[in-house]
Amino acid sequence: MTAISKRPNFIVIVADDLGFTDTSAFGGEINTPNLYKLAQRGLRFTDFHTASACSPTRSMLLSGTDNHIAGLGQMREFINRIPEKFADKPGYEGYLNFRIAALPEILKEAGYYNFISGKWHLGFSEEHWPDKRGFHKSFTLIPGAGNHYKYYPKDEDGHLKFMTPIFESDGRKIDPDKEIPDDFYSTDYFTEKFLSFLDSEEREDRPFLGLLTYTAPHWPYQAPQEVIEKYKGVYDDGPRKLRERRLKDAIKLGIIPEGIDPHAVETHKDSAWDDLTPEEQQTEAKIMEIYAAMVEIMDTNIGKVLDRVEELGELDNTFIVFMSDNGAEGMLMEAMATVSQNFQYFISKYYNNAYDNLGNKDSFVWYSEEWAQAATAPYYMYKMWASEGGIRCPLIVSHPDLIPEEDNGGIKDGFVTVMDILPTILELANVKHPAPDFQGRQVATVRGSSWVDYLSHNSDEVHNDDKIIGWELFAQQAIRKGKYKALYIPKPLGSDKWQLFNIRTDPGETTDLADENPEVLAEMINYWSEYVAETGLVEVADVFYDRVKMEYETKRLY
Repeated sequence: MTAISKRPNFIVIVADDLGFTDTSAFGGEINTPNLYKLAQRGLRFTDFHTASACSPTRSMLLSGTDNHIAGLGQMREFINRIPEKFADKPGYEGYLNFRIAALPEILKEAGYYNFISGKWHLGFSEEHWPDKRGFHKSFTLIPGAGNHYKYYPKDEDGHLKFMTPIFESDGRKIDPDKEIPDDFYSTDYFTEKFLSFLDSEEREDRPFLGLLTYTAPHWPYQAPQEVIEKYKGVYDDGPRKLRERRLKDAIKLGIIPEGIDPHAVETHKDSAWDDLTPEEQQTEAKIMEIYAAMVEIMDTNIGKVLDRVEELGELDNTFIVFMSDNGAEGMLMEAMATVSQNFQYFISKYYNNAYDNLGNKDSFVWYSEEWAQAATAPYYMYKMWASEGGIRCPLIVSHPDLIPEEDNGGIKDGFVTVMDILPTILELANVKHPAPDFQGRQVATVRGSSWVDYLSHNSDEVHNDDKIIGWELFAQQAIRKGKYKALYIPKPLGSDKWQLFNIRTDPGETTDLADENPEVLAEMINYWSEYVAETGLVEVADVFYDRVKMEYETKRLY
């Protein structure tokens, strides 16, 4: 391990549903100079994996273990749809459970000052809020999504009807009408709170762990018109042309190797761009402009954070992680628990999606599957899929005390996971994980591995070819070992059989090797069975698609 001059600080920044190539550091056209600068003083990772949806990823981030162990074996929104399937099943509590030792809990006992600003989504009840899991200071949005402006639709009697805002501040539920400022914009406000926690006297010169968990660029897409205007005309030629440009630029940067076959675009619910009328195309392009504005605003705010840490003289001693929580969103995931006539009714009743109003506080739009696949290319599909498009995400890591200066601006192509972040931070902080006993309770060991030796050139890999990693959400299943990945996507979205891919030479998952390598597939399925047994995973393919109506069956609302 490289010597660290003093106990380092940690900042983990999580974007919500950000696409793989959205930022300029990864080949995108969106104006993101601060993330580009961060990448130039650190490293970009091209084989970083999360869960395929947000709350499971967040549980893995804070626990260092699998989401099926940490309490989010399925998203709470879906556990509620099939309660008989998950009742009393460990790992399916729907919140960050107490079978794990959370990162801020561990660091708190080691003398760290911990704070979080942004999205929580790891427990709706007050006993599961951030202040109960080791954070000294917190301001969070409790559910998985919310309006980015202070706009809370109410009925004639003044009752909240849709996208109910649930905010907590240091463990206290706040009244959004009275305590959220009228000029609230989520990304700006979360950053302001983060900086206030960083500057708080409560820190008392302690090293810190700060989580900045944005709700951008998660739907509904909303942003100031003056920023949206910057992107006018950029997306007028549609998502497939954007996909071509992104792939070309990512290859130039070395983010994507040359010669990789991108997976073909698939659509399940939306009309293809070429089938839209000129007016519909104009609307779709405007929606993408709003999305781009949200990403730029996030970058601007990240710049404020980096500037403040530098002003404090602590930038060189701060380990910074920037990541997305899953692949780009093509399916309104958190809304699926309410996708129905009611969902459409509330949007049409309480929001104005006229073209000239798009992006304003009372508009509610999201982009199509094709835009999502422009962001995840060359990988297959997007958020909710166990294919690479759903679980391979952008990652930037910076720490001058650890990463050799000659590596700055470089690219790491080794396989890593979100579960690795906790053991990496603990090693840098010189803190041991407390398993099996912590605070009088039995806790799980970590399944991730530290990046410290990998970052400092003491090892050329984090996970060797014997490492087995699994994924499962929404009845989609995947298992990876070495160069092979087996993937199962049930009907109606997939082939309903196990497929086999050489994920190193074919990350686009374009060539199924199952028929020519049946013995390898059988071995991978055996590994899957072991993964199920180790994690307590509850398989739901038999009931999931019969009981949960997927969002692709709904119609667009503009």
